[in-house]
Amino acid sequence: MEVDEHNRSDFEKEEEEEDDSVSDILRDRFRLSAISIAESEAKRSGMEISPPIVACIADLAFKYIGQLAKDLELFAHHAGRKSVTMTDVIVSAHRNEHLAASLRSYSDELKAKEPQSDRKRKKVPRKEDKGIDGMVNIPDL
Repeated sequence: MEVDEHNRSDFEKEEEEEDDSVSDILRDRFRLSAISIAESEAKRSGMEISPPIVACIADLAFKYIGQLAKDLELFAHHAGRKSVTMTDVIVSAHRNEHLAASLRSYSDELKAKEPQSDRKRKKVPRKEDKGIDGMVNIPDL
């Protein structure tokens, strides 16, 4: 489907430009963080790392994170939820057994630290709610 540039409203154009500028800011901040991490790890290991290589790795990682975010959104939507859960993140790591195991372990640690009262409990049906087997409840008219 092709969008005619002349039929788009000014609001749509401004919104798209704003989204692009936010994306650019996020990409730049991500790149700076990746460069900082790479430089500190290289220093810690007694190695040198080429700035173009670090920039390339940062760009690849940003693209990967963007795709991961889309995948997580699809997993949550498929499960009928509006928000992403830890389970979605673990499922996204299914191709990397070590990473999936680390994420499961981290998830278990978080659950263990969570206060008991904050955990969601499964709803247990009460006896009054259960009907007698073989009987049909017909409401009064």
